[in-house]
Amino acid sequence: MTPFLAMPFGGLGWPEIVVILVLVLIFFGPKRLPELAESVGKSLRKFKSATKDATDEVKRELDDVKNDIEEDEPRDK
Repeated sequence: MTPFLAMPFGGLGWPEIVVILVLVLIFFGPKRLPELAESVGKSLRKFKSATKDATDEVKRELDDVKNDIEEDEPRDK
């Protein structure tokens, strides 16, 4: 059975995650952590939005091509 956080963190275990979090706390300090978390959250939202926009655009283009192909096909009566 895989650990809960194995997939999102590429197979890192709890000890490795704790060490990384402690190093981040030491490096940035407790006062900058909320700012850092906010900027990471904003970046993730922007990335998710851009990914969704690109996916929607590709789907629209594929639908347009599909509709063009269906219109060009001869219809038997």
